[in-house]
Amino acid sequence: MNKALMVLAVGLTFSLVAQAQNIYRTTDAQGNVVFTDNPERGGEQVELAPVTVVPATGEVRTGQPALRDEGSEAAAGSPGQPFMPYDSFRILSPSHEQAFPVGSAGNVPVELGIQPELREDHRVRLLVDGRVSQTAMHTTAFVVANMNPGEHVLQAELLDGSGAVRHRSSPVTIYVHRASVNRPTN
Repeated sequence: MNKALMVLAVGLTFSLVAQAQNIYRTTDAQGNVVFTDNPERGGEQVELAPVTVVPATGEVRTGQPALRDEGSEAAAGSPGQPFMPYDSFRILSPSHEQAFPVGSAGNVPVELGIQPELREDHRVRLLVDGRVSQTAMHTTAFVVANMNPGEHVLQAELLDGSGAVRHRSSPVTIYVHRASVNRPTN
């Protein structure tokens, strides 16, 4: 009895698979084209091209671009690969939400952490509140002069040899304090 049920189940599975591969094309009363797998609705049978299968590379993709160095198997600039030839590209100093007293005269030093070392053909520029603060340079240190009191957002951009922006650091928010008559030492 079990063998008979097994044969019946396998036969039913094969018939469902075979029927599911048949697609029919018909037109409804409004003139819309309708595709269905139900032959009872009428229409002509459509021959489908075989499905193209692309094997996986084994690489796990996330929403963030992969950070890798130039020596990796998928070198920067390879088709389909994100451009980031650095393991680390970030603002080291100042730290997020750091405050600067007025005594610093609004001059804020910014230090970048780039590993491995910045390539000769790459440049970095600094954005303050979304605007270019200084032109692109081959450096990891900047000084933003005469910052107005208040909240500011710093971000570094990596430019390739052609001057195209290829990567941005995470934003860092800083606060430059206002002068106070209650704290004249500031």
